[in-house]
Amino acid sequence: MNVSIPAVQPVDALWIERAEQHQRTLTKPPGSLGRLEEIVNRICAIQETLQPCVDNPTVLVFAADHGVCEEGVNPYPQSVTRQMLANFLAGGAAINAVSKAAGAKLLVVDMGVIGEPMDDPRLISRRVVAGSRNICREPAMSHDEALEAIAAGIDCAEQAISTGSKLLVIGEMGIGNTTIASAVCAALTGAEPSAVCGRGTGSDDAGLQRKRDAIARALTLHGPHVDSPLDLLARLGGLEIAAMCGVCLAAARNRCPVLMDGFISTTAAAIAVHMSPHVSDYLFAGHESPEPGHRVLLDHLALRPILQLDMRLGEGTGAALAIPILKAAVEAFRSMATFASAGVSSAKPEA
Repeated sequence: MNVSIPAVQPVDALWIERAEQHQRTLTKPPGSLGRLEEIVNRICAIQETLQPCVDNPTVLVFAADHGVCEEGVNPYPQSVTRQMLANFLAGGAAINAVSKAAGAKLLVVDMGVIGEPMDDPRLISRRVVAGSRNICREPAMSHDEALEAIAAGIDCAEQAISTGSKLLVIGEMGIGNTTIASAVCAALTGAEPSAVCGRGTGSDDAGLQRKRDAIARALTLHGPHVDSPLDLLARLGGLEIAAMCGVCLAAARNRCPVLMDGFISTTAAAIAVHMSPHVSDYLFAGHESPEPGHRVLLDHLALRPILQLDMRLGEGTGAALAIPILKAAVEAFRSMATFASAGVSSAKPEA
C-alpha cells in the first residue's frame, strides 16, 4: 500500500515571540498565568495567529484487539474491547461523560475489533484486520496493514478538521494494548521492559511478570529487524496505535493542535514524531498516567503534562479533561483587556 507520510513544517518561533509580546500588554503581571501562557503561546504559533481558536474539539477514540493477549498478559477477556465499543456508542462510558462535560464531539472508530463488523450508524468502521497478531510469535501487522491504519487516522483527522474542529484529542480502547505500548516504548527509548511496563488494567504480580516476559521475548524476536519507525509500528504496534499516529501526522500538517491522552496515545504520538520530527511541535500532553512507560515517553518527547490526576483509564478521558484548560488559556489571551485599553498602569513608578 502506498501511503505518503505527510510533510510537517516546524512551528515558527517568531510566532511564540509575538504571542509573548501580546501577553506583556495584558492586565496581569508577566507570567502570572503560568502554564496557561505557555500553552496559548504555542497554539498561536501552531495556528500562526494572535487570534487562536480551539473551538469544536473532537475526541477520536480508536478501538482494536491484540494477539498478544494469547500470552495471558491481561486479566480481562478480549471480548471486553467489543463490549466497551458498544458502551461508547450507547453513551455509557467515562469518555462519553467527560467529552460532554468538555463540550467536545466524540467519534468512535473500529480499527480491528475481533468478531464480525458491528452494524451501527454511530460507528466509523475502518477495520483493517480483526485484531493484530501475537508479537511474541510474529509481526503484529504487515507494512501494508500498518499503512492502511495510518491512512485511516489521517482521513479521520482531516475530516474532523474540514468540518471545523480546531483541536483534536486522541484516545483508544483495546484489551492488551498497555503490553503493546510498553514494547514500543522500550524499542523507541532503549529502556528495559521492567522500567516501562506497569500493571495496566489491574494485573496482579503474576500477570505483570507475564507482561514483562512477553515484551522481552517480542523485543528479542523483532529488534534485529527494526530499521525504521514503520518497521517498529508494524512489528510491535497495534491498529489503533497506527491510526492515532496518523491523526498526529495529519493534524500537524494542517496546523491543528493535538491533545494526547495517556500511555497508549503517547506511544502513537512518539512513533509519529520518529516518522516526522516536527510533529512534536503540535502535541500537548493532556495528563500523566501512573503507567511507568508514560513518564519515559513524555521525557523522550520533552513534553510536560497539563494535568496530574492519577488516571489510567485510557479512552481519551485524561486528555478530554484538559480541553477546558486550553479553552481558558485561549479565552484569556483573546479577551483580557490591555493595560492601555483598561487605563491600568503597566508598571510601578520608580521610587
